[in-house]
Amino acid sequence: MKQSKQYYKVLTIAGSDSGGGAGIQADIKAISAMGCYAASALTAVTVQNTLGVEAVHPIPLDILRGQIDAVLSDIGADAVKIGMLHSSEVVEVVADALQRHNISNIVLDPVMVSTSGHRLIEESAIATLKSRLLPLARVITPNIPEAEILAGRKISSGYELPEVARRLSLDGKISVLLKAGHLTEDTLVDILYNAEDDTIVELPSARISTPNTHGTGCTLSSALAAALAKGHPLTEAAKAAKTYLTEALRSGADYTIGHGHGPVNHFWGIEG
Repeated sequence: MKQSKQYYKVLTIAGSDSGGGAGIQADIKAISAMGCYAASALTAVTVQNTLGVEAVHPIPLDILRGQIDAVLSDIGADAVKIGMLHSSEVVEVVADALQRHNISNIVLDPVMVSTSGHRLIEESAIATLKSRLLPLARVITPNIPEAEILAGRKISSGYELPEVARRLSLDGKISVLLKAGHLTEDTLVDILYNAEDDTIVELPSARISTPNTHGTGCTLSSALAAALAKGHPLTEAAKAAKTYLTEALRSGADYTIGHGHGPVNHFWGIEG
């Protein structure tokens, strides 16, 4: 009998972006471009385009729970990426579901503020995120503003990133990919604290001049989840995700979509 082939599978749990550049839409594009099968569970629907977020409509908690259970009980997941979780109740539902299904290969992107500056999480949810969901993650992928909120301190230079990454690791229990894009240096040096071997890894790249930066955080975390789903070691997976995002930014730099922050070019590797 011919043996059936299997996909590498990633479940993304996040909000929808009607403009298609971030959120679930960016996640599915990045996961697919990285060669994995993407399943999804929506946490919220946003009214959004390249200019910003106009409204957020939460998905009922029982529907969110049902989506996660439906995917994991049938399709399964080699990795789970978590994005926008706007309330404490949503955080609790996601944490309970992942624990119930014994999911451990989790990439948590602690989405708090959109590229346009719109707050995407309630203040009360931050404490719940830190207490309930962070400890379940294999790796978290905060940007500078998110790291400042989680660490309770300001970050003014790249020299501080290794210390902050270790501080966010829950005493070495989770790994941290701290993104440097909000700093002003010409060379961006993201920092990976790999808790699995207690190392600090620098991930440098040249700053790319482009307005098309919408969804970069979603894209990087989804690419990382896809690489982990394939079984790559964490450091190798982080490097692959960083390379994918850098090329997506570079190849999408000169496109025009909308009147604000456009998306990256998720499918740069398969252009005709």
